[in-house]
Amino acid sequence: MTLTQDSLQRSLPPPSEMTNIDMDRSGGNEEALMKTVTRTGAVVPRKRAVGRLIMHSMAMFGREFCYAVEAAFVTPVLLSVGLPKNLYSLVWLISPILGFVLQPVVGSASDHCTCSWGRRRPFIVGLGIIMLLGMALYLNGDVLISAFIDQRDKQRTWAIVTTMLGVVLFDFAADFIDGPIKAYLFDVCSHQDKERGLHYHALFTGLGGALGYLTGAMDWVITVLGFSLASEFQMIFLLAALVFLICLTLHLHSIPEVPLRYENEERKLLLEMTKSYKYSSIEEEIRNGCLKPAFTEIEAEAAPEKCAVTSRREEPRRITLKSLLKTLLNMPPHYRYLCVSHLFGWMAFLSNMLFFTDFMGQVVYQGSPYAPHNSTLYLTYRTGVEMGCWGLCINAISSSLYSYLQKFLLPYLGLKGLYFTGYLLFGLGTGLISLFPYLYSTLALCSLFGVMSSTLYTVPFHLIAEYHREEESLKLENWEPPEEYERGKGIDCAALTCMVQLAQIILGVGLGLLVSVAGSVVTVISASMVALIGSCFVAFCVRYVD
Repeated sequence: MTLTQDSLQRSLPPPSEMTNIDMDRSGGNEEALMKTVTRTGAVVPRKRAVGRLIMHSMAMFGREFCYAVEAAFVTPVLLSVGLPKNLYSLVWLISPILGFVLQPVVGSASDHCTCSWGRRRPFIVGLGIIMLLGMALYLNGDVLISAFIDQRDKQRTWAIVTTMLGVVLFDFAADFIDGPIKAYLFDVCSHQDKERGLHYHALFTGLGGALGYLTGAMDWVITVLGFSLASEFQMIFLLAALVFLICLTLHLHSIPEVPLRYENEERKLLLEMTKSYKYSSIEEEIRNGCLKPAFTEIEAEAAPEKCAVTSRREEPRRITLKSLLKTLLNMPPHYRYLCVSHLFGWMAFLSNMLFFTDFMGQVVYQGSPYAPHNSTLYLTYRTGVEMGCWGLCINAISSSLYSYLQKFLLPYLGLKGLYFTGYLLFGLGTGLISLFPYLYSTLALCSLFGVMSSTLYTVPFHLIAEYHREEESLKLENWEPPEEYERGKGIDCAALTCMVQLAQIILGVGLGLLVSVAGSVVTVISASMVALIGSCFVAFCVRYVD
């Protein structure tokens, strides 16, 4: 008989049955089967237990805990070491510029990493170590310099340099680590578990932020360790480092990664699955030219003497700047629109969050950070900053609660409804805060910040997973071969998180000037305007998979 592509599709069992048959042949050893998973997703990962998904989410808890500690303490630390005002914006620009340039490189490198421990976890470990180093430098920089340098002028200069370096390293690693964590989740989970995993990620992100802000609002000087250590910042560092190390350890042991296997093993797996289901000789049909070029790898294995098609390279591909740029430029339009909408969201969110405690101190409490430190105006400002920390804590708690509610709202609103609602509520909330800057109304509206935070951490990555699922389904239906520079989940997650760095660059260049001219109230107004523009973009330009 003549074996066409359609008849071969009908003759082969579905991938789930292929998996079961191969498991029978291997004695039911599922881990052995998972080691031969192809990069095209032919074998679907099994359902993950809730405990495993929670362990996987602990990395986001630890990361956000440290982020909240930085948000609460980095400004007082920089001011305490005597950082000049003209260098303040430079601190916030160096890290996002590095991240915007290098993040796609890291994402592409993780897509092609052949480490036996997995593709993503080596990068997560390295970035976690850099986070700890940066946190140690910016919280303990003045103490370290004082221990090695005696001259007071040199102490001040090197304390500023060390603290700035610590802030840059911490922001660099904390921003980078989000992409490999998301790609790790996508690699080891089925589509349903990806949805659950993203919700758990957002839930524990909010919880970590809430506890981090509470840590910043507490007076650690009166504790036992506070008396024994040189400063409150050392106590904060020990606590944050311990929390992060525990969370990172749980994350790394949550779900085993399958090491990346290249084409020689993929061909072997495909041949094993097809040889048991041939009704006539597949090799003979290939020699007769009845199969389409999608099976050139089988053709090369079965009839090398008559195969004119060269198989793909079996060694890991080298990541070159040319191939990386080609991959990014060839992204489909709906990926680019999603990145633009993500940029709008983070511009609005960061515009509000980076200056919120200052807004509370200057606009709501009518204090001044430039007044003498023993004056009433300065003490009033400090009270407003502390109350701003409580507002950010409310934001983090509401983010966790909304992340839990999302899975119940998703069947009714869909991804489009969740995306639009997050932007709209944030835009309306920040607009009301700028019109009515009163304490209790501002604290109540802080709960809408959490809606936006949860939306940014879940919906865009959920759409990335939907896009990849759609593309993989089409390739399996059409029997299409992998492209030479195929995009992986790592580089797509990296392109999405690059928008966070780009938003920081834009705000660092433009918003600082506006604040110096018009005051902190302009940050809330600009956040509201950008969020409302973003809600229109989300509604009309972003593509949603049916």
